[in-house]
Amino acid sequence: MVFIENNQNKIELTDELRELIETVVDKALKYEGIGFDYDVNVYLVDNEAIKEINKDYRKIDKVTDVLSFPMIDFRERGGYEVYNEDLDPETKNVLLGEIILSLEKAMEQSREYEHPFRREVAFLIVHSVLHLLGYDHEVEEERKVMRQKEEEILQSLGITR
Repeated sequence: MVFIENNQNKIELTDELRELIETVVDKALKYEGIGFDYDVNVYLVDNEAIKEINKDYRKIDKVTDVLSFPMIDFRERGGYEVYNEDLDPETKNVLLGEIILSLEKAMEQSREYEHPFRREVAFLIVHSVLHLLGYDHEVEEERKVMRQKEEEILQSLGITR
């Protein structure tokens, strides 16, 4: 399940945008072979809110586009192994983590990169889902792997540059 909470009022959360986010999360997880039931929380915010969160959690006092908060360290486990303690006792779903997306920043970047807002949101969601699964881009080799996966997932959705 993808839970979306809209905590901003600068960009309208349309049914189409909600469906895009849900579809992108699901497609990215399927691409990575996730076969268990999951929960991902997506919080939509504005630039002011994401700047505060970035400052509080990463000690970086500036606006960013998306933040990922994984609940499971899959790298440490060496794969997508799930333990009983990872399961929500009520739903039996695995809470993979939280995504905080600034729709305001996504709109700014879509204009800057001259591509549709839809594509920018999809890219940022794919990027964040991969972070929830343990991918990173701190070193060049990891960045290349992550970028390739992002593009393949977006292409599978028919979302291109």
